[in-house]
Amino acid sequence: MPKHGKKYVDAKRGFDPQQSYSPVEAIDLVKSLAHASFDESVELAVRLGVDPRRADQVVRGTVSLPAGTGKPVRVAVFAAGDNAEAARAAGADIVGSDDLIAKVDGGFMDFDVAIATPDLMGQVGKLGRKLGPRGLMPNPKTGTVTTDVARAVAEFKGGKVEYRADTRSRGVVQVPIGKVSFDKDKILVNFRAVVDELNRAKPAAAKGRYMKSVAVSSTMGPGIDIDVNRLRVTDEELAATAAAAEAAAASA
Repeated sequence: MPKHGKKYVDAKRGFDPQQSYSPVEAIDLVKSLAHASFDESVELAVRLGVDPRRADQVVRGTVSLPAGTGKPVRVAVFAAGDNAEAARAAGADIVGSDDLIAKVDGGFMDFDVAIATPDLMGQVGKLGRKLGPRGLMPNPKTGTVTTDVARAVAEFKGGKVEYRADTRSRGVVQVPIGKVSFDKDKILVNFRAVVDELNRAKPAAAKGRYMKSVAVSSTMGPGIDIDVNRLRVTDEELAATAAAAEAAAASA
């Protein structure tokens, strides 16, 4: 078991680890207990009642976070000709075809998202051992194999993120939903978007309780359990938290 530092231990004393909280309460705790000297990410972890090793229970896709991720996203695009130009114009960080394929094959991995046009997937597919373990292999299901590379680049730069139930952890989905510095309403609107998307993606073959456990944490902080029976963030709660953030900003 990893040994945690004093700040982490102190943070765990700031809440009851045996209690499950509402999303609003949990986000409040995550923000108040964050202790790192940098702006920590806020992570959502959902354990689903699926067996992702079975083809009919795979949960994988993308979700657009309305408030963004709060961090720059480095996008690499495997494309040639007009598609390559469109990718560059849309703001892709790295664009190439044979040259980029060779570079990645040589160990280059300085990007967060990889997008490819269908005509290059025969060559990009050979990079499976490099890209696959890092979750970077382009896939039509996540919109990263497409002829509309400009749109894909813009979406991922703007807050679109991939999710998938991990086979190693038996169905846990982990998604970043913002930064500790975000106003609470922005984290909550991202939280709601992810929960709604996971419910939409529920496989027909999934039986029993679908969302078995839900927790949020900051990068360096402890996980805060959320009551799976109180996952819905209402419009009224979002409006109230937004109003509180505006009032706090006005009085600052």
